[in-house]
Amino acid sequence: MSKKVFEEMEKHDHEQIIFNYDKTTGLKSIIAIHDTTLGPALGGCRMLPYESEEEALEDVLRLSKGMTYKCGISGVDFGGGKAVVIGDPEEKTEGMFRSLGRFVETLKGRYYTGTDVGTMPDDFVNCYRESDYVVGLPEEFGGSGNSAINTAFGTLMGIKASAREKFSSDSLKGKKVAIQGLGKVGKVLVDFLIDEGAEVVVTDISKDNIKEVQDKHGSVEVVEPDAIYDFECDIFSPNALGAVINDFTVEKLNCQVIAGAANNQLKEEKHGRMLFDKGILFAPDYIVNAGGLIQVSDEIGGHNKDRIRKKTERIYDILLNVYEISRKDNITPEEAADKLVEDRINTVQQLQSNFVG
Repeated sequence: MSKKVFEEMEKHDHEQIIFNYDKTTGLKSIIAIHDTTLGPALGGCRMLPYESEEEALEDVLRLSKGMTYKCGISGVDFGGGKAVVIGDPEEKTEGMFRSLGRFVETLKGRYYTGTDVGTMPDDFVNCYRESDYVVGLPEEFGGSGNSAINTAFGTLMGIKASAREKFSSDSLKGKKVAIQGLGKVGKVLVDFLIDEGAEVVVTDISKDNIKEVQDKHGSVEVVEPDAIYDFECDIFSPNALGAVINDFTVEKLNCQVIAGAANNQLKEEKHGRMLFDKGILFAPDYIVNAGGLIQVSDEIGGHNKDRIRKKTERIYDILLNVYEISRKDNITPEEAADKLVEDRINTVQQLQSNFVG
């Protein structure tokens, strides 16, 4: 591996990286713990056929840091962590995830995990057989159920807050919303938006996903994946993979607001500034997509659906606060959100220096 691990950890302030290999099941996984100032690390497990170990390491470092900021802005008492499994999700086995569970168990509550891209709740039923530190389980196994629904609801709150900031009203009636990605979250978000009276345009690389949405909502317009960027709309909502706002796409965008559930939508920090200068309002993705985190974090100690809903509704107010700071300080919404998180972490760090006996 050519990437210098300790240099990368120092660069992004990571606390710990654990490489796990199990010869019996063939499991190859990496767990990254970024910051535990606010509490134990929390973050899902992604399974992808990474082209190299270096690529997997880069992904887990980036994602775990993102979880610190997501936890920090959401007000939950957890830090950021993430796991990746190197492999084809179509070739996963019970043994792999039981093995992952045993590795997670060795951290004794320092890290909690659950589903992410390439993994499903049933995988973590197997993981839970070996570890107590698993969240996002199906309801029949004591979990809070499908977190995609709450993620989509939180995304709706983010879209409505952004509409209020940009259009002086949070009503979505008649607003044209272009949705990129019809996966677990995107499909539910379409339902919410149509209920709000929005005009919805969708794209996805999966024809099956498109057909499912069209069968349910015949009025939904479909465009080709590459055409979504310069499609004229009020709100562009990325709900697939990250880095979709980049040097190529930022010049094509034909929207006034960007608010979606995909992680790490900005390929680089400079792209947030480019959007800001173009007058496009960008809702920081780690706020917009925090509904799933809010739900699974509530499982630890016993979950409550009303409490989860109330916490998720706060995404609306958090974003309005971020936009106010952005306007007042002439900084991007991403910079404003980061500042709020870093202030919270610093405050808690100082409080922890007090001796309580």
